[in-house]
Amino acid sequence: MSTSFKRTLTGEVTSDKASKTIVVKVDRKTMHPKYNKFVTTSKKYHCHDEKELASTGNLVTIIESKPHSKLKRWELVSIVK
Repeated sequence: MSTSFKRTLTGEVTSDKASKTIVVKVDRKTMHPKYNKFVTTSKKYHCHDEKELASTGNLVTIIESKPHSKLKRWELVSIVK
């Protein structure tokens, strides 16, 4: 099964307190429309971590998936660092 059509993101784990769930903060740099400076924006994603491998502070890669719960629409692919 090819996963090329699914989005992948890389971010830092901010919480691993829930069972089989991690919260990942993804930072993006966008150009401000008026001031023409790069502004860092961040968003948090709830991700499914089946084997509970990731811990707080890890850099991880996540991918879009089917809904696992009300908030979880992403899955853990790998731990980068």
